[in-house]
Amino acid sequence: MSNLSNQLVIAERDEVARGIRLLLATPLIHERGAPESFDLVRRRRDPIKKWFEYYCGWSLVVEPRLGYARLAKVRAMADASRPPRRHRSGRAPFDRRRYVLLCVAGAELLAAPVTTIGLLADRVTRATATDEVLTTFDASARGERMAFVDVLRMFESLGVVEVVDGATESYVDSAEAKVLYRVDAALLMRLLATTTGVSQLAVPIDEVPTRLDELLAAVSRERRYGVVGTTPVSDVQRNLWLRHSVFRRLVDDPVVYLDDLTDDERAYLNSPTGRQLVRRAAGESGFLLEERAEGMLLVDPDGIATDSRFPDDSSNAKVAALLLLDSMDMAVTIEQLRLTASALLTRFPSWAKAYRGDNGPAELVTDALAVLRGFGLVRIGDGVVHPLPAAARYAVSGARSADQDNAEAQR
Repeated sequence: MSNLSNQLVIAERDEVARGIRLLLATPLIHERGAPESFDLVRRRRDPIKKWFEYYCGWSLVVEPRLGYARLAKVRAMADASRPPRRHRSGRAPFDRRRYVLLCVAGAELLAAPVTTIGLLADRVTRATATDEVLTTFDASARGERMAFVDVLRMFESLGVVEVVDGATESYVDSAEAKVLYRVDAALLMRLLATTTGVSQLAVPIDEVPTRLDELLAAVSRERRYGVVGTTPVSDVQRNLWLRHSVFRRLVDDPVVYLDDLTDDERAYLNSPTGRQLVRRAAGESGFLLEERAEGMLLVDPDGIATDSRFPDDSSNAKVAALLLLDSMDMAVTIEQLRLTASALLTRFPSWAKAYRGDNGPAELVTDALAVLRGFGLVRIGDGVVHPLPAAARYAVSGARSADQDNAEAQR
């Protein structure tokens, strides 16, 4: 009986750890899209909720009857490194037009529990036509319809709309396409993860562009820390803020460098209490903690908690990133990297065919550096690329011959 109890405890611990990492990778899990993941989070929701609340200060809402789990990942700073992407082969990020249509279509979807793509397009057209700031949606233009389809495909992936009949992609070819949707208004309202509703700011529309940073800070300000400006008003609130701010970076960023933290955050992380909590949090969530003099990172041995991997041969940019990184023993100029990229393209003539134009090496370096910067491996300034400490994890070992191995084995 004791052995059975131990097995149940281990099984629960493993499931809680898996549920935490699933939500870190996908903060919105819908039963229709991921039934097994949702079922796990539903069953272990209480300990998972407590983990996120204690370490990160993030709230988790699980609606068993409605079939979704939503982790509200609030952060004090805007992060443009993880934009919504189009559900197409290129996975291009949303542009300004798609962001606009996403917001307008989201507002119009609240009007009825069932709608068609044509009715929704008409509502979006009227809404944008009556707004003096927005460009009117033109359903007769193929580019506009394609942007609209990208927005609806995103809503589909999130579980906000469900296709009852037809196919959303058919609207690209014809504005007369017939697609019927069922709308989950409750889930739609959960998409915006802010502590303050945008409508409560009451800022004149013409002032938004010049006050954007201020407004982003206002909608994400968390009153629990008693923050006035940037100064907590009590030691309890200050310690709570330090714990949550440090852990948010650890679970959300590829690597955390001590130099990038504030003095207070660095002191907290280096304190015995801070280190003990980091190790405990890593163990409870199934991460491996790597600690170095320059900083630390959490490694998921199962690859669950990330939406992107490196090293990875899924794209030419990631392959190039690894190859260019291996040539960076020290700081190099972007021009030097372009020469290296040109040599790689010459050496491997059947590789990276999309980068074979006159400007191909420069484009390949640009895309590869975006990968490296996104994973916290390089810092770029004044045309110079500086490898960061975490880049040493990906150094390619020197090749060894069988004769060398045999010689060492005989010593």
